[in-house]
Amino acid sequence: MPIPRVPVLLAAAVLLAGCGVGGSAPAGAPAPAQPAPELAPDQQVAITFESYNFGQAGAWSETFTALLDRFHAEHPNITVTAQKPQGTSSNPAADAVSSVQTQAATGNAPDVVQLGFSDLGFTVGQLGAKPLEDLFGDDVAQNFGGTHPYAPAAARLATLEGRTYGVPFVLSTPVLYYNASLFTAAGLDPARPPATWAEVAAAAQQIKAATGKEGAYADCVTTVAKDWCLQSIIRSGGGRVLSEDRTTLLYAEPPAVEAVSVLADMVASGASPKFSQQQAVEAFARGDLAMILESSSMQGTFGRGAQGAGWELRGAATPSFGDAPAVPTNSGAALYVLADDPARQRAGWELIEFLTSDAAFTEIAQNIGYLPLRTGLVDDPAALQEWAAANPTTAINIDQLERMEPWVSFPGDDYLQIRDGMMDAVEEVVLQGADPQATLRAAAERGQALIPAGGDR
Repeated sequence: MPIPRVPVLLAAAVLLAGCGVGGSAPAGAPAPAQPAPELAPDQQVAITFESYNFGQAGAWSETFTALLDRFHAEHPNITVTAQKPQGTSSNPAADAVSSVQTQAATGNAPDVVQLGFSDLGFTVGQLGAKPLEDLFGDDVAQNFGGTHPYAPAAARLATLEGRTYGVPFVLSTPVLYYNASLFTAAGLDPARPPATWAEVAAAAQQIKAATGKEGAYADCVTTVAKDWCLQSIIRSGGGRVLSEDRTTLLYAEPPAVEAVSVLADMVASGASPKFSQQQAVEAFARGDLAMILESSSMQGTFGRGAQGAGWELRGAATPSFGDAPAVPTNSGAALYVLADDPARQRAGWELIEFLTSDAAFTEIAQNIGYLPLRTGLVDDPAALQEWAAANPTTAINIDQLERMEPWVSFPGDDYLQIRDGMMDAVEEVVLQGADPQATLRAAAERGQALIPAGGDR
């Protein structure tokens, strides 16, 4: 099997693969594709698989390289060349869409790709993702079933206008990780973590005063973090980033401004440090930051950090604003078939079935921390039961999965500019002290000019 073409990146913050990138919906669905016939047992097929996991150090690339080795052993007639996205970003996920777009322009797009959920519309309308039922018929529905079926909330995250274009692969909701040892040192009860943002701020101040360590950080406010977690913050505060008819940006409306302002006030008061994503992730892993709202994909990294530095890692649900329940949103990505050749399409589907199997999800959850989308695995003593018992943040994610709202995409081909414009403004407000209303309003006006007339679906 060819060695994946992957340089190792060192910074811990770029390991946030679950964050993905933004997306839009196409004006119309593609025409039906022709069925892809089964491969003959000795039919040799070579495919390319592009995934941002191969641009990430440690458990990410190690886990997926091992899975591909196992796939090749089970499918010796299929050769998979794995590659990371082309680009120069410190976060490989940030290069995912542009990488595929560049290769597609030369007629050399990868056969199977991993792209963020909120890239769905662009992936279908511009990158040529294939409707899976057209190619593979009943195999698609059967893959979502099995001994441990997909969680209903996750199964249709890559479905558009009634057609399945991708198979959900990795997913997280925001988890409030906390250092139980610092809670104890500051006189706080680690068995009663903060449930609201007011409680987070108060606990952060007490921990900082008692221990000298930093208090709390929400990895939702920088451009590199993307907007999946920010959307949870804004929805939890009663706001939206985009109107439900997908025509109007709403993140400068009062509920959204108020939610962002709470995070800005935490920075201004010293309860939250002015950290970059990388600084926050590394500080928490060292034991120098008490709390971080983060993707479950960091569970493995934080667990190893806690073990090495001698502190206790625990987790809690996404904090709320007062009595109103928090609204978790999802990060993550799906697997898509872009190949035009029927044999490569079928080989790609064989790979997707393997990577979304019970066995693969068991490995991915144990080694990285992503929520297994076949959630019944956590109750299976032959699969993830023991691991889930030792990693209580898994139960938090599963509980939040039942009440999450999907990551909202922005409309049109300029969706990335719209998203980044919003995140630039939020970063200015929270970390640089800019005026919340004026800064968010100016960004929303610029973004609104990029939305197609009538929005899209």
